[in-house]
Amino acid sequence: MKSRKRTRSLILGILCCLMMGSATAQADAPLNGTQPAQWRVIWTADPATKATISWSTKEAGSSHSVRFRVKDSDDRLAEQLAESGRYTGGEFESYYHHARLTDLQPGTAYEVQMVSDANESPVFYFVTAPATDRDFSILHGGDSRSDQDARRRINKMIAELVESSYDNDDLSDDILALAHGGDYIVTGKKMELWSMWLSDHELTTSSDGRLLPIIPARGNHDKGKPFNEVFGFAEDDLNYYGINLSPQVRFTTLNSETSTAGDQAQWLKAELKASRDSNRWLLTQYHRPVYPAVKTPGAGLVSWVPLFEQYNVDLVCEADGHNIKRTVPIRDGKSDETGVVYIGEGGLGVPQRTPKTDRWFLESPGMADQGHHVFVLKFTKEALHGTCLLLDGTIRDQFTRPVRK
Repeated sequence: MKSRKRTRSLILGILCCLMMGSATAQADAPLNGTQPAQWRVIWTADPATKATISWSTKEAGSSHSVRFRVKDSDDRLAEQLAESGRYTGGEFESYYHHARLTDLQPGTAYEVQMVSDANESPVFYFVTAPATDRDFSILHGGDSRSDQDARRRINKMIAELVESSYDNDDLSDDILALAHGGDYIVTGKKMELWSMWLSDHELTTSSDGRLLPIIPARGNHDKGKPFNEVFGFAEDDLNYYGINLSPQVRFTTLNSETSTAGDQAQWLKAELKASRDSNRWLLTQYHRPVYPAVKTPGAGLVSWVPLFEQYNVDLVCEADGHNIKRTVPIRDGKSDETGVVYIGEGGLGVPQRTPKTDRWFLESPGMADQGHHVFVLKFTKEALHGTCLLLDGTIRDQFTRPVRK
């Protein structure tokens, strides 16, 4: 195994990212014929053994598949046919392709190449989630919709963060995926805006061709059919699901843009009940905050918060507010060390709002601020460590959640 170097710090990696550009210039290329583009890896079910490899073409084409094998192996290339269709949304014509890989080996790097008709993408790779109880990190953020320049800069920073995270022997630094809390674009029914977002998302690809899996949540600006088409959900999927990022980390995605009560609340109760005793860490993400730094509380305050507290969710990731926040631990509507911490609220490329720092749940040891940002969440056997990184590489906030006794 290639040895890792300890010569680059996290912040140096970010600063280098801000000066880079040539390695990801393909993200500027428009869709052209049946040339594969807008590549992405999506995790919505058992990421240790499954992944959806998706891409777009300008024209429909007739044959679409992914070639794949274990990276740097002599294995014979396997091929998985893709499900294809035309994106819905205005007069902008383009086509989606989703190849669903199954029976993968956990914790394994796979080479992938998208093929549409006779046109091939570059060869990329991604890594499946581990089946062992190991330390690792993920990224979380939201709201990448209305400042394309900031979005592109954040995406470049993400690429460098991922690459730098593997430059040492500390497994807890290794970034496995990006959880996106919703609001990708301004108007979810306009496919031309989704196409811009998808091309910009290519910038999260590392210089060595590593694709960072995305764990998607639906936001209030993501109304319409394209969301399910972009992320490979079935047409009638309600966009709430749970996955294990490792045997001891359960990550649940909810949909704040449909009823938070009824079927979804019943599903959440069963999900948390089944997951709590068998996982060291239990996290949830969704879009509309229940303890917001700017807006009024979302409906999840009534439907979900009692369940978060009943089953001792360790961390809740929110978006929508266009600011930075971390609440005090909350239980029964007041500060309580045994309670649930909420972070957010979206800075992946959207103008920032001024938070209302006088709200009780944002007072010290909580915090609130503004600035384009992404959260790095590090999971170890002893604690969950969170770091909020600004676009210039500044560490704006750090916190630790110990393992619940």
